Amino acid sequence: MISLPTYDDVAAASERLAGHAHRTPVLRSSTADARWGAQFFFKCENFQRMGAFKFRGAFNALSRFDAAQRKAGALAFSSGNHAQAVALAARMFGARAVVVMPTTVTQAKRAGAERLGARIELAGTTTAHRMDRAMEIVRDEGMTLVPPYDHPVIIAGQGTAGLEIAEDLPDVGTVLVPVGGGGLSAGVATAIKLTVPGARVIGVEPAGAPKLSRARAAGKPVKLDATSGLADGLLAVEVGSAPFAHHQAYIDEVVTIPDEALREAMRFLLDRMKLVTEPSGAITVAALLTGAVRTQGSVVALLSGGNIEYAGLRSLLGDA
Repeated sequence: MISLPTYDDVAAASERLAGHAHRTPVLRSSTADARWGAQFFFKCENFQRMGAFKFRGAFNALSRFDAAQRKAGALAFSSGNHAQAVALAARMFGARAVVVMPTTVTQAKRAGAERLGARIELAGTTTAHRMDRAMEIVRDEGMTLVPPYDHPVIIAGQGTAGLEIAEDLPDVGTVLVPVGGGGLSAGVATAIKLTVPGARVIGVEPAGAPKLSRARAAGKPVKLDATSGLADGLLAVEVGSAPFAHHQAYIDEVVTIPDEALREAMRFLLDRMKLVTEPSGAITVAALLTGAVRTQGSVVALLSGGNIEYAGLRSLLGDA
């Protein structure tokens, strides 16, 4: 049976991250208030170090490395943001980093990992391709793998974003969180439910990668044959076993969102909030715009990341 990280685990991760991770703002939107008739806030992880929430879990993981592990270095497989997070955390701890990314990685995410000093390896287009290459490097070079989501230390680190929401808005009624492999959604749901038990937590995933919806229907993680869509950070083919246990315990509802709604959400955030987000980061707002979710009380939409280059932003929003 999987042991779920506790409130104390998330609180300990928060202490490790203090002074290293940004405490990202929770911004009120009067435009959203007027549109949906409630108090709406955005948790801006697009302002996090390296531009996404992933830094929280990566730093928490590397802070637990012993001297031998730091000497051997840290390895990550990732569609982009986890790779950058591990690269940054490794640099902060004086360790080398190797990251395995897909051949389809966006230029912004590859360039970010390179700027942070990581060695880049490209492998296929799926999580399985990247994981296979990562395990080869572990065997050949003795590095320590920092998993992207399916590990309690990662989940506890990502959960610190939820802890901050609960501290800043102790009467929060609804929290919307993106679902990829499940580390962020698992951690945030844990932190919210253990501090504000009456709040609703809603997971939001792309229609082209409904791995949590399928898993909940089956009662266990289900591997999809393929995934596709604009939200490249949320296209894992299977939710992790550890995150799934948290989802079953703490997430109230899961909704899926089509790609076109992501573009509309990105435009809304740029035009009305002056916030730049990548498609994965805007998916919670897309859920609001489509009316896919039933909310209660004050609402927080977590914006998970903003790693998109100017050319990519223009292309996605139809201005290229």
